[in-house]
Amino acid sequence: MTPETAYADLRAQLDALTTEAFRPDLAEIDRLPTLEIARLMNAEDATVPAAVAAQLEPIAAAVDAIAERMARGGRLVYAGAGTAGRLGVLDASECPPTFNTDPAQVVGLIAGGPGAMAAAVEGAEDSPELAAADLTALALTAADTVVGVSASGRTPYAIGAVTFARTRGALTVGLSCNAGSALAAAAEHGIEVVVGPELLTGSTRLKAGTAQKLVLNLISTVTMIRLGKTYGNLMVDVRATNDKLRARSRRIVALATGAPDAEIEAALTATGGEVKNAILVLLAGVDGPTAAALLTAAHGHLREALAAAR
Repeated sequence: MTPETAYADLRAQLDALTTEAFRPDLAEIDRLPTLEIARLMNAEDATVPAAVAAQLEPIAAAVDAIAERMARGGRLVYAGAGTAGRLGVLDASECPPTFNTDPAQVVGLIAGGPGAMAAAVEGAEDSPELAAADLTALALTAADTVVGVSASGRTPYAIGAVTFARTRGALTVGLSCNAGSALAAAAEHGIEVVVGPELLTGSTRLKAGTAQKLVLNLISTVTMIRLGKTYGNLMVDVRATNDKLRARSRRIVALATGAPDAEIEAALTATGGEVKNAILVLLAGVDGPTAAALLTAAHGHLREALAAAR
């Protein structure tokens, strides 16, 4: 295939994508007052949650499958290029402080490696082989899950990640913002959040990026709830790595137990600062080692540990 033919083929692909569609009604947006542009953009953004809502059933099905694998020790791996890759890395990086996960338990891969977080790496997104190499470096197994993320749903790196993952028996999810995408077709679980044309033609860091951020939040958060990382809506597995989080830890124990400050401090001291264990100490009237043993037997689920203690 000549460069000219390849370019024509790629242009035809882009012309067919909803996320790349041109909006004639916005052709003179640059001539509008700043406030009016802001109103238009805000109105566009307001349509995203409804598009996500239309995909809640496939999202929930994917989450249940992911949680089942992770409960058996599997990892959650996001793979994408550009904005999609950065959003995956962001979501993964927030899991350890929020849910006390091991940094290797939720991983974000971006085409071109860590340097691509801040600057584009030419050609990286066009290489399915690069995705296979990145997953090979992680020693991907059948216990893991790979979520390919791509606004267009045609990015070779994301499709390559999902395709390679299936050869290893891993669970696969394809998240895109176009219907009938190659990415969704390549994965066991397809999630297609169709947000429509962007305010700026083809700028998928806008509505498509917002949609992907919302879905990744859903995937990680609900998966962690299913894994027992919360107690009600309290982040009982939060890792206290700074003053703010240490204060939050104490507040979470207080909200869960209603105990006075002195008892909270004693419980946290007895459990090495582990919030979930401290709550169990206070609510079940057990000591630190017993709380740890109960939680281990309950696979980290605080409600189950409390039931066993009573």
